Amino acid sequence: MYLLAFIGACVLVAMVPGVSTAIILRQTLRAGRGSGMAATLGNETGIFLWALAAAFGLSALLLASQFAYDVMRVAGAGVLLYMGAQSLWQARKRRQAAADPALAEPVAVDGWRRSYLAGLGTCLANPKAAVFALSFLPQFVPQGQNVPLTLVALAVIWVLVDTIWYGLVIWTVARAKALLSRPSVRRRLEQISGVVLIGLGLRLVLESR
Repeated sequence: MYLLAFIGACVLVAMVPGVSTAIILRQTLRAGRGSGMAATLGNETGIFLWALAAAFGLSALLLASQFAYDVMRVAGAGVLLYMGAQSLWQARKRRQAAADPALAEPVAVDGWRRSYLAGLGTCLANPKAAVFALSFLPQFVPQGQNVPLTLVALAVIWVLVDTIWYGLVIWTVARAKALLSRPSVRRRLEQISGVVLIGLGLRLVLESR
């Protein structure tokens, strides 16, 4: 019963939009389904590492140090602000291309490696992910079970549920490719993505623990 409750909780957590959703959608819209899945795998690698840290008590050490927490918070915000600014810049390039194709610079497209690192980096640089892993996973460890081993098993299930959910999101976005491939629509989506990422970055750098 506790396993079904945990899976249900993982589904609900995955469905809540956040930094991970913004990054995965951004990479999918910019470079297609493959880049979206690469960003998902990067994000899930980060989640699994944070879950392992929670299992072996490393997350608690991070949370005990206000300085380390603040350094990660500012670093994570910096990554989000950079990616948001990059999206706004790409939207500007697309507008130039629409106005005068002869003068417009080519718009860069992220490959699988960059998408994977984008997903991994934003997850690892987000101290809120450490807080969540440390508070979320232990709730579902049955009494009397080996705690570290059970936490690792739960982490694997969490990653699988997350991957399936984001795979469905990426598939849905890919199905709407004809609409989303229109220059005006892609430009607007880049702008929205940039504003959302900058907003998330500012919230992260301004909020306290």
